[in-house]
Amino acid sequence: MNEVPLSALPRGSRALVVSIRGGRGLVNRLMQMGITPGTIIEVIDNTAGPIMIKVRGVTIALGRGVASKIFVRPYPRIPYPY
Repeated sequence: MNEVPLSALPRGSRALVVSIRGGRGLVNRLMQMGITPGTIIEVIDNTAGPIMIKVRGVTIALGRGVASKIFVRPYPRIPYPY
């Protein structure tokens, strides 16, 4: 499956971070927020303004420019068996 920028995902999507296409400063800043390759994220809101995501149980707001440098693969929701 192809990688897409985080900024392209609709609200409610879950995705796996594949790569961060930015300089060392951006990569370090995102790493401090818990956003690293292999991390699963959920898009809380992707309307106007910053993109709200949930990472490791914490809600974070990212500017659209930053979100466009985080490349992800959609990650399926696995329903719980009842």
